[in-house]
Amino acid sequence: MERVQENKMGSMPVLKLIFSMSIPAMFSMLIQSLYNVVDSIFVAQIGEEALTAVSLAFPVQMLLIAVAVGTGVGINSLVSRRLGEKQQEEANHAATHGIVLAVASWVLFALFGIFFTELFFHNFTENPTVSQMGIIYTKIVTICSFGVFIEVNIEKTLQATGNMIYPMIFQLIGAVTNIILDPIMIFGLLGFPAMGVAGAALATVLGQIFSMLFSIYIAFAKSHQVHISFKNFKLRMKTIKDIYSVGFPAIIMQAIGSVLIVGLNKILISFSEAAVAVLGVYYKLQSFIFMPVFGLTQGVMPIMGYNYGAKNKKRLMQALKYGCIIAACIMLLGTILFLLFPKALLMMFNASPAMLDAGIPALRIICTCFVPAAFGILFSTLFQAVGMGGKSLLISVLRQLVVILPCAYLFSRIGLNYTWLAFPTAEIVSFLASLLIFYFLYQKHLKNLTRE
Repeated sequence: MERVQENKMGSMPVLKLIFSMSIPAMFSMLIQSLYNVVDSIFVAQIGEEALTAVSLAFPVQMLLIAVAVGTGVGINSLVSRRLGEKQQEEANHAATHGIVLAVASWVLFALFGIFFTELFFHNFTENPTVSQMGIIYTKIVTICSFGVFIEVNIEKTLQATGNMIYPMIFQLIGAVTNIILDPIMIFGLLGFPAMGVAGAALATVLGQIFSMLFSIYIAFAKSHQVHISFKNFKLRMKTIKDIYSVGFPAIIMQAIGSVLIVGLNKILISFSEAAVAVLGVYYKLQSFIFMPVFGLTQGVMPIMGYNYGAKNKKRLMQALKYGCIIAACIMLLGTILFLLFPKALLMMFNASPAMLDAGIPALRIICTCFVPAAFGILFSTLFQAVGMGGKSLLISVLRQLVVILPCAYLFSRIGLNYTWLAFPTAEIVSFLASLLIFYFLYQKHLKNLTRE
């Protein structure tokens, strides 16, 4: 079994390998995007206040996902490198640590949900209806977040071995469950009480829990190239350090996105609640474009990590090249859709005239950043795959703190529509910085990468 996987990662034509590993992840990420959008579409039917409440809760959800996925990225990178280096026991040990770290992460967010949710919302809105709905929604998704933490870490472990089918199924189970339960729990169908935004939150966490249960079954009942086992298990600080040397920068990278939305919400709420709702809708819509690219990186990262561990420079660089081309094509399609059909996209969310006035120019301006973002995402994937997550962190800090928030604040002094220019400005600056960092990384670490 092990030789089959190694041959696949180390010898299959790179473009074919990328498609074979990425298409399942891209498909599952599209489904993930679908249920994120469907969730907001159903919530929008309750009213604009409900949509605003969920939009204000979104940064907390982003932070939660940042910790889950960032830790998973660290596990993925470490497992794939250890497999490339033929260190099977170390790969197994890293995978087992993933479960322990998942439980620890859940405890932290459960405590946040219990003790700090009210304080969070009272800092953003004085509207009691928006605040109450947001508090209920956030408490449910944080206190019941154990499902997403455990499932994501198992998912990333299997992806590190080249197995993309089971992770796709995990995500499909969560997405389909959420899509089915959303209208039932929000509006009170089939004998259920109408729970509004609480129903949306419950549908989300139930989808995550069902996905987790199936992932646990697959991880422990099926045979894989890595084995999760707690027999004679001992927590190793070195393994945790190795995981978070890549995982912590990945967490910070995504957590910065949460900080970004908090800051943007603060800026936009000074214009109107409709502007906040537009930002929330934008992030749901752009997930249809970005999620397939992130699915692509799930297939590309273990290929890069394995071949970096195996010191195969040619295959490593081919993975980067093909990944950039595919990502740019996806982003170009998204740019065209946002430019041509902004009103139709916004009306999916029962947009009010105020939302349309703010949202149509917003979508047309922001989408100009999509293609530069494709290259930045793939360069960040390379940095993570070779165990240099700090490089990715640097780019994210530049994009989302150093450039975009100050630009958004300055442009907002001119007017709401100018605020959206911060997105393409930040993306272009970070893309140029990515090229520069890649050049120095290549010269120092990759140029002479050869098998010993």
